[in-house]
Amino acid sequence: MTKMAIYEKEYAEEDLKITSYYKKDYSSFNTWITLIWITAGYVLAGGLFLMCNADGILEGITILKLVILTAIAAGGYLALIILYAIGAGRYYKKKHTRAKQRVKKYYRDLSRLEKMYKKEQERA
Repeated sequence: MTKMAIYEKEYAEEDLKITSYYKKDYSSFNTWITLIWITAGYVLAGGLFLMCNADGILEGITILKLVILTAIAAGGYLALIILYAIGAGRYYKKKHTRAKQRVKKYYRDLSRLEKMYKKEQERA
């Protein structure tokens, strides 16, 4: 019973929210959110880099240098997005699996507790 109380206090609310989704839906939704935030961070970091180094970048700029810088930025972005998509997908699938296992154990303990109460009522 103590384990159940600790579980209810620490994990129950979040686990019940997580397990209300299918694993694929939960993983996909949160992966997309992660990718959106990574994109926002990449754009902000790129803008900050350009603002800090604008003089050096624009000093001897040619079309070829501009194309190369754009290709490097796009390649870095694609690599970052792919890595984060794979990592976030795995992370959220594992998170859903662990939450589902905890909820399953919690419900099993609840049913055991209910059986114990019924036996006590029958004795009394």
